[in-house]
Amino acid sequence: MSTKRVLTLIFSGIFAILIILAALTSWYIVDESEQAVVITFGHADDTVSEPGLHFKMPWPIQKVELLSRETFSLTFGYKLDENGEIISNESETKMITGDENIVLTDLVVQWKIADPEKYLFNSDDPKAILHNVTSAAIRSVIGSSTIDEALTGGKAQIEIDTRELITTLVNNYDIGINILAVQLQDVEVPNAEVRAAFTAVTDARETQNTKENQAEKYKNEKESEAKGEVAAILSQAEGEKIARIQQAEGDVAVFNSLYEQYVQNKEITRSRLILETLEQVLPNAKLYIMNDDGETLKYLPLVPNSSTNPIVTEGSNN
Repeated sequence: MSTKRVLTLIFSGIFAILIILAALTSWYIVDESEQAVVITFGHADDTVSEPGLHFKMPWPIQKVELLSRETFSLTFGYKLDENGEIISNESETKMITGDENIVLTDLVVQWKIADPEKYLFNSDDPKAILHNVTSAAIRSVIGSSTIDEALTGGKAQIEIDTRELITTLVNNYDIGINILAVQLQDVEVPNAEVRAAFTAVTDARETQNTKENQAEKYKNEKESEAKGEVAAILSQAEGEKIARIQQAEGDVAVFNSLYEQYVQNKEITRSRLILETLEQVLPNAKLYIMNDDGETLKYLPLVPNSSTNPIVTEGSNN
C-alpha cells in the first residue's frame, strides 16, 4: 500500500471521527429541573432554562454546563454518611456566646443557583465560599447573643440574623447564589448538667406559653359570652321599648277617639264611660237604668234626658 493511500485513509478516518463528534456534540437536552449555560470558547454565551432538545455549535467551539434549578442544602456542623447516620464535626459546632459561654451549634442553609453564569465563572468553588460564609455568619451572630437567647427563646431571631448576614456576604462575593432559609438544628452546651438545666428552663417556658394561651382562650370565650348576653339584653329592652311606645300610642289614639265623641255628646259619653267603669269595678253586679216613671230603660237615649233616673245596681250572690 502506497504512502499516499495510507495518508488518505488516515485523513478520511480523522474526518469521519470529526463528523461523528460534531454530530454527537451539536445537541443537548435540558430537563425540567435543570438550566443550561452555553459556553463559546470559554465565554458564557447564553443561558437556557426551557426544557427539551436544543442545538449548538459542535465541540470544541461550544460546550454546555447543566446546572440544577432545585433547592440545595448545606449542612454546617455535621454531615450524613452513606447509611444516613449523622456525623458531628465539633470543630465547626463549638462557638462562644456574647457572655463568654461555649455552645455547640449546627444548622442547615437552603440555597439555589440564581445566576448560572456568575456561579460558574465568578469563583472556582462557590460551595466552599458558601460554607465559609456560613461559618463566619453563625459565629458572628452567636457571638452577639447570650447563652440564654441561644438555648431558649432567641433561636428564631438568630436564624433571621444569620440568614441576613449570609445573604449580605454572598451578595458581596457575587457568586450567583440565592439564600432561601437558615434553620438551626441543635444548639446545646457541652456540659450535660448545664444542658439539662437549660432544657428544664425551655420546658418551663413552653408550659408558661401553653398556660398563657389557655388563659387567653378562656378570656376570649368569656368575653364572647358576655357580649352575647349584653346584645340579648339590649335587644330585649329595645323590643320592650317599642312595645311600650306602640301601646302608649294606641292608648292615646283610643283616648283621642273618646275625647272626640265626648266633645260631640258629653252627656251620652259620660254615661257610657260610667257604665263601662261600673262593669269593670263591679263585674258581678247587675245594672238597671230607670227613668222618672220607674221603668227600666233598655238603651240610653241619643239625646240626654233629664227624666233618666240614676243607675241602680244589684249585687251578685257570688
